[in-house]
Amino acid sequence: MYTMQECCELTGISYYTLKYYCNEGLVPNVKRDKNNNYRLFDENDVNWIKSLICLKKCGFSLKDMHKYIDLCLQGKSTILERKQMLLKQRKHIENHIVSLQDTLNFIDNKNKLYDKFLSGEMEYYSYLVKPKK
Repeated sequence: MYTMQECCELTGISYYTLKYYCNEGLVPNVKRDKNNNYRLFDENDVNWIKSLICLKKCGFSLKDMHKYIDLCLQGKSTILERKQMLLKQRKHIENHIVSLQDTLNFIDNKNKLYDKFLSGEMEYYSYLVKPKK
């Protein structure tokens, strides 16, 4: 069993984030120390918290995370619905990657153009500044 602090170290999240997740019901079946009523986590909890972190990185909202957890708690019969949730989020991430690649291409092309200006290979021009006559 792990304490809150040990669980934070294992998962890489802050104490306050873990406490928030627990208070929001995102970590079901949290156990408590009988003497001090401190939260205790086992390996399953740690693995689940790592899954929560991934869901968050995937862009799941708090509402989506709750829905996903509810489906998980219902068992095998909800696997298809959970898979569909993940596939939908995957598509959003793919679209974001395409957008980021377009942005990187813009930056690369601008830098190539600037290199040509700086080397004298091309005469400088700007869409914003009119040339002086």
